[in-house]
Amino acid sequence: MLSPRIVSLAGGRSLLAGLAMVVSLATVPAQGQSLAPEHEIRRLMLATEEAVATERWGEASEYLNRLQKMDGEKPADYFFYRGRAMLQAGHLNEARAALEAYVSRAGVDGRHYQQSLKLITDIEKQNRESVRALAGGNGEVREPVAIIEPAGGEELNSLRQLYLAGSDREALTIHLNALLETAGWRRDKTVVRLDRPADIRYRVSVANGNLNIQEITRNTDDTTVRKSVSLPVFGVNPQPRWDCEPAVGACWIYDPRDGSRLFQLAQSRNQVNEIALTLGRLIRNLQQGSSGS
Repeated sequence: MLSPRIVSLAGGRSLLAGLAMVVSLATVPAQGQSLAPEHEIRRLMLATEEAVATERWGEASEYLNRLQKMDGEKPADYFFYRGRAMLQAGHLNEARAALEAYVSRAGVDGRHYQQSLKLITDIEKQNRESVRALAGGNGEVREPVAIIEPAGGEELNSLRQLYLAGSDREALTIHLNALLETAGWRRDKTVVRLDRPADIRYRVSVANGNLNIQEITRNTDDTTVRKSVSLPVFGVNPQPRWDCEPAVGACWIYDPRDGSRLFQLAQSRNQVNEIALTLGRLIRNLQQGSSGS
């Protein structure tokens, strides 16, 4: 018969072994979450596809927001699903920009090509109906450059819900970066390679009441140059000026401080107008105070 001391020691060893096994098992999920970016993008894309297919739009928005924050080129289908989510939320211009980005990247062989064209046509019809309603039915209808919902609390609440954001400022920042992602400038405008990011793209963040704008330029030898500029917002015009030059295949948004070129974007008037409007709303939000709500 074993002595109590030996039994206690054996029991202690068993307990320690059991604890070690629990600790080892507890670390497995954490290790499983450390996927390389390309695998994490694919995982989130599969989750997004399933959420959209079953019309779980809240989940789809969550996955799309996580994808939007990740570095690296997104698959073409990412823009299709973002367009679907934007359309479901009633953001027609943002939906059209995302769907047009899908069409340009995936081309006629894309599996959602036909559906995207139909959705773009539906959005165009809805915009026309909105213009007719605003015109009061007098029959004088001009082709809209971009129709954006009023900058009131209801529309901002919609953006906050779409991006699961805690404040209007956060929602506007995420939204602006999502729009910029679809409007990157490329040297070769005839062939868009899905595995290569745009030659000039931008990321915007907010810090200490200022806008921080990072320009990421990819050179012809595939080296990357990052340049950052801080834009103090107080005292500047909250509606930046923009225009497009077809001769050079680019659009620009101008710095509200001195009129110099701030963003160089792809030639898409609808997209650039939407980006300028969203940038202006973010500037106004920052000018109104530090709460961001």
